[in-house]
Amino acid sequence: MASWIFPATLCFSPTTFFKAPWPAGLKVANSCGPHNTTGVDATRITARFPAHGYIGIAVIIGAEALLFAGNQVVGHWFTPIVWTGYILFVDALVYKLKGRSLLTTERLEFVVIVLISIGGWWLCEFYYAPRFWKSDLELWWHYHNLEPNLMLRRAGYDWAFATIFPLLFITAEFFALTIFKRRDRSVAITLSRPVLLVLVCLGALGAILPLLYPSVWFAPVIWLSFVFLLDPLNALRGWPSIAGDLSRGNWRRLCSLLASGLVCGFLWEFFNYWALSKWTYTVPYFGRIKIFEMPVLGYLGFPPFAVECWAMYIFCRSLLGPKSDQLSDSIWIENNAQT
Repeated sequence: MASWIFPATLCFSPTTFFKAPWPAGLKVANSCGPHNTTGVDATRITARFPAHGYIGIAVIIGAEALLFAGNQVVGHWFTPIVWTGYILFVDALVYKLKGRSLLTTERLEFVVIVLISIGGWWLCEFYYAPRFWKSDLELWWHYHNLEPNLMLRRAGYDWAFATIFPLLFITAEFFALTIFKRRDRSVAITLSRPVLLVLVCLGALGAILPLLYPSVWFAPVIWLSFVFLLDPLNALRGWPSIAGDLSRGNWRRLCSLLASGLVCGFLWEFFNYWALSKWTYTVPYFGRIKIFEMPVLGYLGFPPFAVECWAMYIFCRSLLGPKSDQLSDSIWIENNAQT
């Protein structure tokens, strides 16, 4: 289903999208230029703003105009449409700054992120909507005015879910190249192996508890449980992790992800508020104090959610092939990173 996004998103012919077969070991980054770990690419100074960035701007503006003009089709599909435009635009900004981006030089990695994004959010739906496995109960959020055709509705779900991880990661990469670009090494926090194992256990407990006792009171636990569960596992297995970053005094990736979660969370609720097919919330604490449809305390969940999505991506990505000997500080995996 996620393939619905790709022709409009990438604006490349099928022959150029996959420029080479997947190599042995299932390395999934399409490398079309030099990599390094400094965050500064040799082509960065001369990199142009790609055409798909202008297309993204046009998609966002056009979708907003048609929505407020009363177009029913755009109104019902507004969320995946506008976020597709957002991904195109911000990816172009990243390329302009870095000379590399998911949609220009890491297209196979983009496919991997999209697929993990769809699976990751269906996991969240599984937790928050026990109707899938226990009852008709819905926790926290509720969808309205959905497409009546179940096949089209599933396509809409998958399209919207496919945008979540990419938009968070591309935005985080943009922040890492701008706001947090010059963040020097700071206080190092080294977590010992026993501490990491304790965090894994706490994360596992937090992931299991809401399944055993579905409740609106346990809903926030999900936004942290997979951070505690997966990030220490990533660190223990030698893959990129927030725990590993902090042990080196590197806070840039964490800050970038937290900022991305907050900004994207606000935009999620902003775009959702005007859409025809939308979601609303019912929460047991301060639920009536809202910004758009989201209770104000709910915005505190978006920053850790971005970290959680990243930890899920790294963990799933680690299952696809061997770890590269040299990994950059990029938000996504660049297989040919050079020092």
